[in-house]
Amino acid sequence: MAVALYPGTFDPITNGHTDLIQRAAKLFDKVIVGVAASSGKGPRFSLEERVDLANQVLASVKKVEIMQFDTLLVDFTRQCKADVILRGLRAVSDFEYEFQLAGMNRRLAPEVETMFLTPAEQFAYISSSLVKEIAALGGNVSEFVHPLVVEALNGKQPD
Repeated sequence: MAVALYPGTFDPITNGHTDLIQRAAKLFDKVIVGVAASSGKGPRFSLEERVDLANQVLASVKKVEIMQFDTLLVDFTRQCKADVILRGLRAVSDFEYEFQLAGMNRRLAPEVETMFLTPAEQFAYISSSLVKEIAALGGNVSEFVHPLVVEALNGKQPD
């Protein structure tokens, strides 16, 4: 059984994330969405809120499981018995950082492969950071995130 782990902070989960997850679900027997604690990034939503939003947004996608983690990614990958770490590449600017991460993960866990997927063109420019900034300034983010995320963002006070 081929299992892919798609890790991230998902603060919040965007339509770009959802697109990658839906496509990965066609390629793998199981896709685990690993929601990272990442307190260092100063997330807008708590870990529990991010897991809850991901569960709601992805409820209709078969073969997907949402899990939270606060450990080294390769350790979490082994815990999940995942074969692949799935990462998204939106632009060339993402590549250098993701390439470094993939190399380090390969060094730490040579049995785990890293696979990159690119989002559909209409989602290539969407990032959680931009969505949060637009929402904090009163902009409309409804074309970038699920309606439940719009609702959650509208209920959150900017930091």
